[in-house]
Amino acid sequence: MVRSYGVYGKVLSRAIENMRTTTKVVDARHVETVIKKVIEQRKRRAYFCGGRLVISERRSRLAEGSIRTYEGWLYLAVVVDLFSRQVVGWSMDSRMSKDLVLQALLAAVWRRKPKQSIMVHSDQGSQFTRYEWAAFLASHNLQPSMSRRGNCHDNAVAESFFQLLERERIKRKIYKTRELARQDIFDYIEMFYNPIRRHGHAANLSPVNYERQYFSEATNCL
Repeated sequence: MVRSYGVYGKVLSRAIENMRTTTKVVDARHVETVIKKVIEQRKRRAYFCGGRLVISERRSRLAEGSIRTYEGWLYLAVVVDLFSRQVVGWSMDSRMSKDLVLQALLAAVWRRKPKQSIMVHSDQGSQFTRYEWAAFLASHNLQPSMSRRGNCHDNAVAESFFQLLERERIKRKIYKTRELARQDIFDYIEMFYNPIRRHGHAANLSPVNYERQYFSEATNCL
Protein backbone atom coordinates (compact mmCIF):
# COMPACT_ATOMS: atom_id res chain seq x y z
CA MET A 1 0.00 0.00 0.00
CA VAL A 2 1.30 3.44 -0.94
CA ARG A 3 1.22 6.26 1.60
CA SER A 4 -0.01 9.49 -0.01
CA TYR A 5 1.43 11.89 2.63
CA GLY A 6 -1.40 14.30 1.79
CA VAL A 7 -0.50 14.48 -1.93
CA TYR A 8 -3.47 13.85 -4.20
CA GLY A 9 -5.13 14.77 -7.49
CA LYS A 10 -3.53 16.57 -10.40
CA VAL A 11 -0.19 17.11 -8.68
CA LEU A 12 0.32 13.38 -8.23
CA SER A 13 -1.10 12.28 -11.59
CA ARG A 14 1.00 14.86 -13.46
CA ALA A 15 4.17 13.75 -11.69
CA ILE A 16 3.46 10.09 -12.46
CA GLU A 17 2.72 10.89 -16.09
CA ASN A 18 6.06 12.67 -16.38
CA MET A 19 7.78 9.65 -14.84
CA ARG A 20 6.19 7.29 -17.36
CA THR A 21 8.00 9.05 -20.18
CA THR A 22 11.33 7.87 -18.76
CA THR A 23 10.36 4.67 -16.91
CA LYS A 24 8.75 1.62 -18.54
CA VAL A 25 7.28 0.18 -15.33
CA VAL A 26 5.61 2.35 -12.66
CA ASP A 27 5.05 0.41 -9.42
CA ALA A 28 4.18 1.38 -5.83
CA ARG A 29 7.81 2.11 -4.99
CA HIS A 30 8.12 4.57 -7.88
CA VAL A 31 4.87 6.29 -6.92
CA GLU A 32 5.97 6.77 -3.31
CA THR A 33 9.27 8.23 -4.53
CA VAL A 34 7.36 10.74 -6.64
CA ILE A 35 5.15 11.71 -3.68
CA LYS A 36 8.18 12.37 -1.48
CA LYS A 37 9.73 14.57 -4.20
CA VAL A 38 6.52 16.61 -4.42
CA ILE A 39 6.58 17.11 -0.64
CA GLU A 40 10.19 18.34 -0.76
CA GLN A 41 9.30 20.78 -3.53
CA ARG A 42 6.45 22.13 -1.44
CA LYS A 43 8.79 22.65 1.51
CA ARG A 44 11.22 24.64 -0.63
CA ARG A 45 8.43 26.76 -2.16
CA ALA A 46 6.95 27.54 1.27
CA TYR A 47 9.79 30.03 1.83
CA PHE A 48 8.33 32.59 -0.52
CA CYS A 49 4.77 31.63 -1.39
CA GLY A 50 3.48 29.20 1.19
CA GLY A 51 2.40 31.78 3.75
CA ARG A 52 4.01 29.73 6.55
CA LEU A 53 6.89 31.88 7.72
CA VAL A 54 5.95 34.41 10.38
CA ILE A 55 8.32 37.27 9.59
CA SER A 56 5.91 39.45 7.64
CA GLU A 57 8.40 41.63 5.83
CA ARG A 58 10.31 38.73 4.29
CA ARG A 59 7.79 38.07 1.56
CA SER A 60 5.98 40.46 -0.78
CA ARG A 61 4.16 40.03 -4.05
CA LEU A 62 3.56 42.57 -6.76
CA ALA A 63 0.91 42.75 -9.47
CA GLU A 64 -0.98 45.24 -11.56
CA GLY A 65 -4.60 46.11 -12.31
CA SER A 66 -6.51 48.77 -14.23
CA ILE A 67 -9.42 51.10 -13.44
CA ARG A 68 -11.72 52.81 -15.94
CA THR A 69 -12.23 56.59 -15.98
CA TYR A 70 -13.65 59.02 -18.54
CA GLU A 71 -10.14 60.41 -18.88
CA GLY A 72 -8.78 56.98 -19.81
CA TRP A 73 -7.33 54.01 -17.95
CA LEU A 74 -5.76 54.31 -14.51
CA TYR A 75 -3.28 51.56 -13.68
CA LEU A 76 -2.67 50.27 -10.17
CA ALA A 77 0.32 48.29 -8.88
CA VAL A 78 0.28 46.76 -5.41
CA VAL A 79 2.74 44.93 -3.16
CA VAL A 80 1.01 42.39 -0.91
CA ASP A 81 2.61 40.90 2.20
CA LEU A 82 2.09 37.14 2.12
CA PHE A 83 2.06 36.79 5.89
CA SER A 84 -0.89 39.04 6.65
CA ARG A 85 -2.24 39.86 3.15
CA GLN A 86 -1.72 43.56 3.88
CA VAL A 87 -1.12 45.87 0.92
CA VAL A 88 2.17 47.39 2.03
CA GLY A 89 2.89 49.39 -1.13
CA TRP A 90 0.86 50.71 -4.04
CA SER A 91 1.12 53.16 -6.92
CA MET A 92 -1.23 54.54 -9.61
CA ASP A 93 -0.48 56.10 -12.99
CA SER A 94 -2.06 56.74 -16.36
CA ARG A 95 0.52 54.48 -18.03
CA MET A 96 1.69 50.96 -17.26
CA SER A 97 5.43 51.49 -17.07
CA LYS A 98 8.46 50.48 -15.04
CA ASP A 99 7.98 53.57 -12.85
CA LEU A 100 4.55 52.31 -11.79
CA VAL A 101 5.91 49.12 -10.23
CA LEU A 102 9.06 50.79 -8.91
CA GLN A 103 7.01 53.40 -7.04
CA ALA A 104 4.82 50.68 -5.52
CA LEU A 105 7.85 48.73 -4.33
CA LEU A 106 9.53 51.89 -3.06
CA ALA A 107 6.42 52.63 -0.99
CA ALA A 108 6.58 49.11 0.47
CA VAL A 109 10.25 49.50 1.38
CA TRP A 110 9.56 52.88 2.95
CA ARG A 111 6.66 51.51 5.00
CA ARG A 112 8.32 48.31 6.21
CA LYS A 113 11.93 49.51 6.44
CA PRO A 114 13.26 45.91 6.36
CA LYS A 115 16.51 45.22 8.17
CA GLN A 116 17.23 41.99 6.29
CA SER A 117 16.93 40.67 2.77
CA ILE A 118 13.38 40.01 1.58
CA MET A 119 11.99 38.16 -1.42
CA VAL A 120 9.76 39.92 -3.96
CA HIS A 121 7.68 37.69 -6.21
CA SER A 122 6.27 38.82 -9.57
CA ASP A 123 5.19 37.45 -12.93
CA GLN A 124 7.29 37.73 -16.11
CA GLY A 125 5.91 41.07 -17.24
CA SER A 126 8.27 43.38 -19.11
CA GLN A 127 8.31 45.80 -16.18
CA PHE A 128 9.98 43.13 -14.04
CA THR A 129 12.69 42.20 -16.52
CA ARG A 130 14.19 45.65 -17.11
CA TYR A 131 17.58 46.77 -15.87
CA GLU A 132 16.01 49.45 -13.65
CA TRP A 133 13.97 46.82 -11.81
CA ALA A 134 16.98 44.58 -11.20
CA ALA A 135 19.09 47.55 -10.10
CA PHE A 136 16.40 48.70 -7.64
CA LEU A 137 16.16 45.24 -6.10
CA ALA A 138 19.91 44.96 -5.74
CA SER A 139 20.28 48.42 -4.19
CA HIS A 140 17.60 47.69 -1.57
CA ASN A 141 18.76 44.15 -0.68
CA LEU A 142 15.70 42.53 -2.29
CA GLN A 143 15.69 39.08 -3.86
CA PRO A 144 13.70 38.65 -7.10
CA SER A 145 11.40 35.68 -7.64
CA MET A 146 9.38 34.99 -10.79
CA SER A 147 6.69 32.56 -11.86
CA ARG A 148 7.53 30.11 -14.58
CA ARG A 149 6.06 30.98 -17.96
CA GLY A 150 2.39 30.04 -18.11
CA ASN A 151 2.20 29.41 -14.34
CA CYS A 152 -0.31 31.89 -12.92
CA HIS A 153 -0.91 30.16 -9.57
CA ASP A 154 2.07 31.78 -7.82
CA ASN A 155 0.46 35.20 -8.28
CA ALA A 156 -2.90 34.10 -6.86
CA VAL A 157 -2.69 36.28 -3.73
CA ALA A 158 -2.27 39.51 -5.68
CA GLU A 159 -4.94 38.48 -8.16
CA SER A 160 -7.26 37.75 -5.25
CA PHE A 161 -6.80 41.33 -4.04
CA PHE A 162 -7.76 42.72 -7.44
CA GLN A 163 -10.84 40.51 -7.53
CA LEU A 164 -11.91 41.88 -4.15
CA LEU A 165 -11.24 45.44 -5.30
CA GLU A 166 -13.37 44.94 -8.39
CA ARG A 167 -16.22 43.19 -6.58
CA GLU A 168 -16.36 45.49 -3.57
CA ARG A 169 -15.52 48.89 -5.04
CA ILE A 170 -15.01 49.39 -8.80
CA LYS A 171 -17.28 46.84 -10.49
CA ARG A 172 -19.29 48.43 -13.35
CA LYS A 173 -17.97 51.84 -12.29
CA ILE A 174 -16.41 54.46 -14.54
CA TYR A 175 -14.88 57.34 -12.61
CA LYS A 176 -15.30 60.89 -13.85
CA THR A 177 -11.59 61.70 -13.48
CA ARG A 178 -8.42 59.83 -12.62
CA GLU A 179 -8.07 61.91 -9.47
CA LEU A 180 -11.46 60.75 -8.19
CA ALA A 181 -10.45 57.18 -8.94
CA ARG A 182 -7.19 57.62 -7.02
CA GLN A 183 -9.07 58.95 -4.00
CA ASP A 184 -11.51 56.05 -4.03
CA ILE A 185 -8.81 53.40 -4.43
CA PHE A 186 -6.79 55.02 -1.62
CA ASP A 187 -9.89 54.90 0.59
CA TYR A 188 -10.46 51.22 -0.21
CA ILE A 189 -6.87 50.15 0.52
CA GLU A 190 -5.94 52.29 3.51
CA MET A 191 -9.32 52.86 5.17
CA PHE A 192 -11.04 49.51 4.54
CA TYR A 193 -8.96 46.63 3.13
CA ASN A 194 -5.91 46.89 5.41
CA PRO A 195 -7.51 47.90 8.73
CA ILE A 196 -11.05 46.46 8.52
CA ARG A 197 -11.61 43.74 5.93
CA ARG A 198 -11.32 40.27 7.43
CA HIS A 199 -9.43 37.39 5.80
CA GLY A 200 -9.79 33.68 6.40
CA HIS A 201 -6.02 33.33 5.93
CA ALA A 202 -5.49 35.86 8.73
CA ALA A 203 -7.56 34.02 11.35
CA ASN A 204 -10.63 36.00 10.28
CA LEU A 205 -8.92 39.27 11.24
CA SER A 206 -7.99 42.27 9.14
CA PRO A 207 -4.36 42.36 7.94
CA VAL A 208 -3.48 45.17 10.36
CA ASN A 209 -5.11 43.46 13.35
CA TYR A 210 -3.57 40.11 12.43
CA GLU A 211 -0.06 41.59 12.48
CA ARG A 212 -0.79 43.48 15.69
CA GLN A 213 -2.02 40.32 17.40
CA TYR A 214 0.93 38.25 16.22
CA PHE A 215 3.59 40.71 17.37
CA SER A 216 1.76 41.24 20.65
CA GLU A 217 1.80 37.51 21.36
CA ALA A 218 5.42 37.26 20.26
CA THR A 219 6.38 40.05 22.69
CA ASN A 220 4.54 38.38 25.56
CA CYS A 221 6.46 35.17 24.95
CA LEU A 222 9.83 36.87 25.41
